[in-house]
Amino acid sequence: MESELGLIEQSINSRYSLWVLEALNELPESFTVTDPCISGQPIVFASKGFLKMMGYSKSEVIGKNGRIFQGPGTCRRSVMEIREAIREERGVQINLVNYRRDGTPFWMLFHMCPVFSKEDGRVIHFVGVQVPILQKPRRRNGVGLVYEDESRMIESVYGSCRREVCSDAMVDLGRALSLECALDDDADHRGVQIEDTCEASELEKRRAVSAMNNILSVLTYYSESTGRLVCGKRCSLTGLGLFSSSLNISLGRIKQSFVLTDPHLPDMPIVYASEAFFKLTGYARHEVLGRNCRFLSGEDTDSSAIYRVKESVQNEKACTVRILNYRKDKSSFWNLLHISPIRNATGKIAYFVGVQMEEACKNQDGHGLSPEMRQLSAVGAVRIAVRSLSMGAGTSKS
Repeated sequence: MESELGLIEQSINSRYSLWVLEALNELPESFTVTDPCISGQPIVFASKGFLKMMGYSKSEVIGKNGRIFQGPGTCRRSVMEIREAIREERGVQINLVNYRRDGTPFWMLFHMCPVFSKEDGRVIHFVGVQVPILQKPRRRNGVGLVYEDESRMIESVYGSCRREVCSDAMVDLGRALSLECALDDDADHRGVQIEDTCEASELEKRRAVSAMNNILSVLTYYSESTGRLVCGKRCSLTGLGLFSSSLNISLGRIKQSFVLTDPHLPDMPIVYASEAFFKLTGYARHEVLGRNCRFLSGEDTDSSAIYRVKESVQNEKACTVRILNYRKDKSSFWNLLHISPIRNATGKIAYFVGVQMEEACKNQDGHGLSPEMRQLSAVGAVRIAVRSLSMGAGTSKS
């Protein structure tokens, strides 16, 4: 858990200057920032406007996936559209039912965009802007009325009442509270019904786009001081391979320590490293990605073991070696390293995977499996993730 919290904190701090959190908190919009490079794509930032609108505290949201705001009235098809946009690393704008902490459902316009690294074109974050949709007055099944003007929206259903506070409206709380006291409010809001469909107005759509532009401007500005620039559009960098954020999500579910390297790029750099790898070596993500695995070697590393690894890569074969590696703090450990090629759906080698296992800990948390079987299971999981992605890429637009 501590390792995951560290990754969440690094997600913002390693990419932007220390002032970015203060600047983001000053924005009035309701939005979240998620990291597709961390298992489960957790929320790494939530604006004050979002926390106020949803009724959650910061500690209840950071580290969680956005699905915690969904409920029985959330359209599964809309959720799948969002997931598809994440997989294809593109923006999406969609009407969606979400639920506040007290269980109250409400319609919102969800506008999501990826944030790209200018260094390598990878998606490093997704920004999701939420704009509450103001619904027009209507009678519902002859039993309830919705009253709304530009400053107030109260729904009265005989036997229950709910209050919706919109981020851009000043609500008459006194009248809403007195109305709640007069009626028998269902504490868990299970009796509240919502419209089957609801369309955002052009004004609300423009507000969402404007909010997104403001957020991306802040992120871009505060990335300049670190030299790790970000932008709202993918930069076209010649000869540089792109690592899909959807593959990041799939690989994030694998618990073993491993890295993926790209043999098609100069010096075969690491393009993905698991959370367990960071914990084992003590390095942060930005200190690992883009480097060759040799940085783990030291003065006492056996050159014959390094040669065996190079030979297996050249021959496109798997191999297992016992090699002395070094952590960031310069402490050494014996690494039972398994190297294997990873082929895509067409049979071509897409990556090489290196699964690490510290010899001193090889019998811990094995769940009855030998160290060799645990490494092979990690390789198998990586193969499935890579092949599934390459197969899906050909059918996603059909």
